[in-house]
Amino acid sequence: MKKIDLYIIKKFLGTFFFTLLLLIFIVIVFDISEKIDDFLKNDAPFGAIIIDYYLNFIPYFVNLFSYLLTFIAVIFFTSRMASRSEIIAILSSGISFWRMLVPFMVSALILGVLSFLLANFIIPYTNQTMFEFENKYIRDPRRYSDMNVHKQISPGTFIYMENFNLKNNAGWKFSLEKFEGQTLTFKLKGDKITYDSVSEKWRIENYFTREINGLEECITKGTSLDTLLPIKPGDFVEDVEEIKVLGYLKLNDMIDKKILRGDPDVVHYQVKQYERIAHPFATIILTLIGVAVSSRKVRGGIGYHLGLGLALTFFYILFMQISAVFGIFGTVPPMLAVWLPNILFMVIAALMLWRTPR
Repeated sequence: MKKIDLYIIKKFLGTFFFTLLLLIFIVIVFDISEKIDDFLKNDAPFGAIIIDYYLNFIPYFVNLFSYLLTFIAVIFFTSRMASRSEIIAILSSGISFWRMLVPFMVSALILGVLSFLLANFIIPYTNQTMFEFENKYIRDPRRYSDMNVHKQISPGTFIYMENFNLKNNAGWKFSLEKFEGQTLTFKLKGDKITYDSVSEKWRIENYFTREINGLEECITKGTSLDTLLPIKPGDFVEDVEEIKVLGYLKLNDMIDKKILRGDPDVVHYQVKQYERIAHPFATIILTLIGVAVSSRKVRGGIGYHLGLGLALTFFYILFMQISAVFGIFGTVPPMLAVWLPNILFMVIAALMLWRTPR
């Protein structure tokens, strides 16, 4: 690497982390002013506020705004280089425009890898401590399925309950059905089902079973039946923040589990899984757009570059959010919904770079 490469990388990363530190300070001040009443009302310890909440809040915040801050950093220092004719001097020395992009790409790749590691291997664990603090001193985001519960608990085995009460671990109008292909081979119905946390068994009251073997059928009735089922009351609980505390491997396991059970919200988990891979690429794409926008020396200086760049960035982020919504509600396949903004803006970045004066 040449001195100019190290110079650009130093300016890029230095501007990024300096802007990040300023923004973290501002956001924490505003967050404290918003939550100070909850902290005082619930007697949150000062040490827990600092260590359990805000220290674990920083990685989440860094990853959330890394794309925007990357773009701002590129716009800011590249515009300054252009206004001081540094880019003209670099190109005049025999370095091509595409060669000049190398240190930008190296910096963007560093930030992209950092974003990927944060999203998949660090933030899920820092979020766990942060959410435990929030649940104790601020809010409880959990909710559970209580009406018309449908679950697939193993391949070909389905359960249904008319309603389920998490307080006493009891459900009513329970049924279990086993299929071989499209053929029903076993059915169990009961008026009430209750979970025993000691024996980890389910008790079914006023039950009857049907065992079907071709044209033969065996019916059994009884008042009480204890049985093991591969499901627990906690599986009916849905934490709206659950995805944020699942690491890469655990998220994959959860998706497989939800696909097996036929949970309709599995697409939400799939969208978040693809986002953790696709979003770090936004760092590279926004870097390319930032260089294309700000590498020319224009009247008005950084203001013009910053305004145009922010408009493109906000449109990009908005498109990412809207596309993800279409993926969650099943209008667009999850993978396509997540990657479509990257594909579109990569084309835009390529066109802008091609038209940039060199």
